[in-house]
Amino acid sequence: MTARSASLPAPSPLRRLLVPGLVSLVGVAVLIGLGVWQLERMAWKRALIATLTERLAADPVPLPPPAAWPGLSREANEFRRVRVSGTFRHDKEALVYAIGSGSRTAPTGLGYRVFAPLVLAGGGTVLVDRGFVPDADKAPEARAAGQVTGPVEIVALLRWPETRPTFAPADDPGRNIWFARDPGAIASVKGLDVPVFYLDLETPAPPGGLPRPVLLRPNLPDNHLQYAITWFSLALALAAIFLIWAFGRRKGDSQ
Repeated sequence: MTARSASLPAPSPLRRLLVPGLVSLVGVAVLIGLGVWQLERMAWKRALIATLTERLAADPVPLPPPAAWPGLSREANEFRRVRVSGTFRHDKEALVYAIGSGSRTAPTGLGYRVFAPLVLAGGGTVLVDRGFVPDADKAPEARAAGQVTGPVEIVALLRWPETRPTFAPADDPGRNIWFARDPGAIASVKGLDVPVFYLDLETPAPPGGLPRPVLLRPNLPDNHLQYAITWFSLALALAAIFLIWAFGRRKGDSQ
């Protein structure tokens, strides 16, 4: 030991606790933040379930005319059941890669959602999510019975575009494949003039069973309270561990 190192004072017990204390404090703050975020998610999820339950149980109403479409909002109108008449333009359909959802009677296996424009009897065009087709039946000729012609009357849900999944590939219009339910993106390629919303078909199912309507159900999982309790418990445990360790360290230094 050199004379210089021998002359340096030993750090005080409180200074030796400073870095571990700060690390523990940050950890506790992060865990509490995660718990609060889960409580916020729980409130959002329960409000969504209540909205789904109410609106899916309501009788369908006529779709407002095109002049009223700009005034429709997601908050006030999403998931409302509507009845509408028109004619499908199958030559302009698009395939959207199917991503499962806990709120649906989910299909199994790789497949696509068939989006087709419906030219309304009263004027205007709106995209309709007609339902799911397996990958093997994505070509229109493989499900020819379901390519209904002439006027149809459908019951459907008003839906707004989904947020594009973070790791979704770029859309591939050359193969007629999209990776997000986004009417604007589809319409811009297909040369369509459609509103921001689309219709999610409930009934009728097409002849031959394809595309198969995939119905929304208010059965979203709600585990957020248990997750919040887990995060808060971890925060409490981390704080307790630090205090026990710090008390033991101080006790050892005092002896």
